[in-house]
Parts: sequence; C-alpha cells; structure tokens
Amino acid sequence: MKIISYNVNGIRAAITKGFIEWLQQANPDVICLQEIKASEDQVPISDIEKAGYPYQYYYPATKKGYSGVAVLSKIKPNNVVFGTGIAHMDFEGRNLRVDFDGVSVMSLYLPSGTNSDRLDHKFMFMDDFQSYIDNLKKEIPNLVICGDYNICHQAIDIHDPIRNAKVSGFLPEERTWLDTFMKSGFIDSFRFFNKQPDQYSWWSYRAGSRGNNKGWRIDYCLVSETLKDRLKRALILPEAKHSDHCPILVELE
Repeated sequence: MKIISYNVNGIRAAITKGFIEWLQQANPDVICLQEIKASEDQVPISDIEKAGYPYQYYYPATKKGYSGVAVLSKIKPNNVVFGTGIAHMDFEGRNLRVDFDGVSVMSLYLPSGTNSDRLDHKFMFMDDFQSYIDNLKKEIPNLVICGDYNICHQAIDIHDPIRNAKVSGFLPEERTWLDTFMKSGFIDSFRFFNKQPDQYSWWSYRAGSRGNNKGWRIDYCLVSETLKDRLKRALILPEAKHSDHCPILVELE
C-alpha cells in the first residue's frame, strides 16, 4: 500500500496548479490531504474520480475556507470515521480515518500556534489527541497517522534551529510532546530510512525560502510499531509544487 500525505493549502488552488495531473502520476493507493479549505460541493469530485479515486471523503471545518481534511482512495475502506468525537477538534475539521483490512489510515491537521490563544488551543489539542490515540490503539493497533503536525521534531528537521528556538513549531514543549507521542508506539517512517539533514516538507513563501531550501519538516507519516516489519520505503517529494508544503510518502508491504 502506497500512502501519500499532502497539506495542499487549499485544494481548489492546488488543482489550478496541476494537482490532479500530478496525483495520476504519483498514483498512491491512498492520499491524505490537509488544509483543503473547501467543502465537498466545491471540489471537482468527478475529475478526481476519473483520475482513479472513486472513494473520496471530505471533512471540512465549520468555518468556510479554513482548515479541513480529506482522504482519497483507490481501495474501498471497510469503515470511515469523521472526527474524533472531541468538539474543539471536530468543528475545525482536523481528523479523518479510513479503516482497511489490516491497517487504518488517518489524515491529521494539528493546529498551528500563531498567537498565545492558538498556542493554548494547540496544547489542549495535543493532549486530547494523545488520549484519543491511546484509547484507539486498544481497538485498532495498526495505525498510520499522516499529516501536518505543525511541529519540527529535532534540530535536524529545521533549517535554523537556533533562531527558531522560541517560535511555535519548534518550541521545546511542542517537540517534547511529539517525542513522547512517537515513543508511545509510533515510528517516524521518514527517519526510519533517512537520517540526512536538509530534508523539509514546508517552506515559507517569504524571501525565496523554498529556492534556498530554508524549510521545516512538519509533515509526518507516523506508523504503529506493529507495522515495522511491513515498512518498505518513505520519501519526501519536494518536486511537487502545488502548495507551500510538499507531499510525503510511505509504502507498506
């Protein structure tokens, strides 16, 4: 199973930049999208279906043009779960899970902490999400949690760890949470295969950041340790340029 995760920063904008054509070429079995910024009736469902994805699930935020996640699949899932049942998460459309035989795939969009109010909200979200996953794992041990976590895990994951040490996304408390979350039973699939520096998934639109590769790795496909022996490869795909993020890929046997 080939799984891609992609924060598209507006699915309609990404489509105008060739997203559907790219999707056909990349040809994942499942793609998890974040920050779709659209409701289902605003998405060209039939065009995506023609590209090979008959199973499409959209979970927009209540607020129009904001947040939202989706999963597109070639394979019909056994079950689809919209949200977590936790109100402060779900009205912003941040979590969608599809269950297949032997594995469940989740599209996650964790909040950013752009100001003090949102940072408090982010920490509340992280704590509640940890509890939600701890309980879910008892029922569904084989999880792949793909998405934009809005956190760089380690200094290797950010272009300037010194100057960004007090910036949300690289705060010690955020990094500690992500580290603890991974140690609760997940593998950072990209780092499982690749220990090289300068590997990023998001770049600011300012000051030629992408051209100079001054980026952050904030997108992850975290895979349950129970799936370790099925990990085949994991990649970042920076050549795709429909967003300020790029897609990431994990493949399971």
